[in-house]
Amino acid sequence: MPYARSAPTASGVVAVGDGTAIAWEESGNPDGVPALWLHGGPGGSLGSGWYRTHFDPAKYRIIGIDQRGSGKSRPLVADARHLLHEHTTPRLIADIEAVRQHLGVETWVVSGISWGTTLALAYAEAHPDRVRALALLAVTTTSRDEVEWITEGVGRVFPAEWDEFERASRRRPTERVVDAYARRLAGDDAEDRAAAALAWDRWESVHVSLDDPTMRSHGHTEPAHREGFAMLVTHYWSQDAFLPGDRAVLARLHLIRHIPAALVHGRRDISGPVVTAWRVHQALPDSTLTVIEDEGHAGPAGSAALTSALDRFC
Repeated sequence: MPYARSAPTASGVVAVGDGTAIAWEESGNPDGVPALWLHGGPGGSLGSGWYRTHFDPAKYRIIGIDQRGSGKSRPLVADARHLLHEHTTPRLIADIEAVRQHLGVETWVVSGISWGTTLALAYAEAHPDRVRALALLAVTTTSRDEVEWITEGVGRVFPAEWDEFERASRRRPTERVVDAYARRLAGDDAEDRAAAALAWDRWESVHVSLDDPTMRSHGHTEPAHREGFAMLVTHYWSQDAFLPGDRAVLARLHLIRHIPAALVHGRRDISGPVVTAWRVHQALPDSTLTVIEDEGHAGPAGSAALTSALDRFC
């Protein structure tokens, strides 16, 4: 069962240079086990605080951050496209470390969803001495293979929608679909950015909908949020999460073999097939993998499994 959504007891920002400030919030027991939540996207946010329902507020010191360029962090990427080059996974890892040091945390349980699991794994590999355990829902590593699947291969499941998505990309000869969208969303033509963001958003609402077709009519309704989200997603995806070659998450899992990890994934997650979670699980001896047979890209049963895992780590 989910826990009550405890209200934040503290919040603030951490300046990390170049006028960038990372927003954080804290709830639960200030003397409890520190735990970090990493949201999805890239370009998502802490939102309504739903993430806090996964943590026992009596036992955890719950810390959430809005990642660079999104949520309550400033500046928003849509308002500062000239800083897009500052958005890399190593910079996000440095942002997390800045928050950890600011809040006086020595070690913490690191948890996240979707893109947040890529970031959690990359952070653990960079700072294994700071991570007590990992609790991950809808596991991704944002590898080239995963990006190719979600932007090209999954069109075999939704061919009509993918054809529309591909045509709307206006890609150049030999250009990948994701690279075309990344180029346009980083461009100076506001009208073209808006059109690219809308087409990208429509596609995302399709491929996450396998177990809930009603989601195909949902998306980011606010234009600026839609553009910022699409800009960051395509920016990171087109660059393999800025973790090339031997820096890729899957190539460095040996660095965190000793860290306990709980992985939760939906069997019907067509956007990110369960094989990624399986590969991570196979590489981490002290990990468990819970596959939710009748859910896709996270759902209530997956959330419940994540909560159970977090209960074991506190």
